[in-house]
Amino acid sequence: MGVTKTEHFTDVQNEMAIKLKALAHPARIAIMEHLCQVNSCICGAIVDALPLAQPTISQHLRELKNAGLIKGTIEGTAICYCIDEKGMAQLQTYFNQFAARLEDKNQCC
Repeated sequence: MGVTKTEHFTDVQNEMAIKLKALAHPARIAIMEHLCQVNSCICGAIVDALPLAQPTISQHLRELKNAGLIKGTIEGTAICYCIDEKGMAQLQTYFNQFAARLEDKNQCC
């Protein structure tokens, strides 16, 4: 496996890459959509909503949480997950700025 050389890129570029890599799986997008729809949820309810086993859901939740896209709070013996508004706002800001730069460019192709 090659070296990623993340030090050659800005903090924003590295942060966006982490977030987008976490979203680059259909199961994780489905989890994000489910959490957005229900506002907050425990892992067992996500397992009931998606056609995946509990350990698989847990792994996907861990990836989303590590990327700062969801957060979890302990409620008794379960963890209640929800969208991390800060992480989503970072993605939104990045893509809004990116889109604004595109609008300023002339089409070249």
